[in-house]
Amino acid sequence: MKKSLWNLIKDRSGNFGVVTAILLPVCIGTASFGIDFANALQVKADLQGAADAAALSAASAMAKESELTEEEAKKKASDYLAAQFAAFIDPDEKDANTASDIAKKTQSEVVSTGTEATGKTYSVTVRSSFDVPTSGLASIFVPSIRVSVEASASSSTERHGAFSMYLVLDRSASMIEYTNTLKAACSGCWLTYVSKIEALKSASDALIDTIKDYDPDSRYTRLGAVSYNEVMQPPTPLDWNTDATLSYVNALTPFGFTNSGEAMQTAYKAVTDPMEDSYHKNKNGQDKPRKFIIFMTDGVNNILGADTKTKAACTAAKADGVEIFTVALMAPDAGKALLSACATDNDHYFDAQNAVDLVAAFQEIAAKASQKGTLMTN
Repeated sequence: MKKSLWNLIKDRSGNFGVVTAILLPVCIGTASFGIDFANALQVKADLQGAADAAALSAASAMAKESELTEEEAKKKASDYLAAQFAAFIDPDEKDANTASDIAKKTQSEVVSTGTEATGKTYSVTVRSSFDVPTSGLASIFVPSIRVSVEASASSSTERHGAFSMYLVLDRSASMIEYTNTLKAACSGCWLTYVSKIEALKSASDALIDTIKDYDPDSRYTRLGAVSYNEVMQPPTPLDWNTDATLSYVNALTPFGFTNSGEAMQTAYKAVTDPMEDSYHKNKNGQDKPRKFIIFMTDGVNNILGADTKTKAACTAAKADGVEIFTVALMAPDAGKALLSACATDNDHYFDAQNAVDLVAAFQEIAAKASQKGTLMTN
């Protein structure tokens, strides 16, 4: 009996079967874990994509919808993530992870900085997790693998940059001349062309319409205007009421010679008056508004010393940070040379050959001055 027991212990036959029986479940479990782990990585990637989209959507909504509260933005992010991610969930996984469950596991944080005047920035952070069920023998030891993600996005509202703008406009006799732009046809009318002064009025109307679209409540922009022939006419001062400037321009009639010197000096002093900064500070909270001058002519100065005064005013204005846009309307070379010298740079100089060009130039100037836009980062 003892010998039989000893022989049994010493017998090595069948070891492979025993080892296999022991290791096979381990191997199967390991393989199962490997498959489940790969699946979890794919789910994590899908969840990360949904979280990125949710954060971006909430941040964008905060910037575009002024009445959207932070709590509403957080819910929007959670619901959006759940809806986006639901498409990636396998049928077997939906039982334990409904869209409602995903939304509940999603946490969002919203941080806003800035003011309405300077532009607000909304930073949204979204965190979420998802339980990926395991399979086979792996499920006995680890029923599920939790994957977690975090995504951030920021969005900035339109920045209403405050500015003061002064128009320096030529109303000399040559402004009665016609451009090569035909007027719109009308019943019983002869073909007629748009005069330079009519083109100037249309261009000023387009400029002010563009500014009104940017600042409909007249909180960030102040306009003024001065006209000149051989002398400067009484100006309309800088004011929040842009219609006053348009009325001033529409009342202009062509007459006399050309002398832009005093008008440019007046515009420079007006936009750099320290009170301009105070007006903006009290109205919109911005104490460093941008300053612009639009200097337009169709001819050349023919009064002694006018060019010298004009250039001196332009030089002083640019040294004080004033941006000068200049517009030549079918002007001769000498007039273009003065305007080019006065402009802040080449991008601030416009050479209009007809009424259409003049309107387009004034619209572009208004757009450059407004500089509104939305920034989105992720």
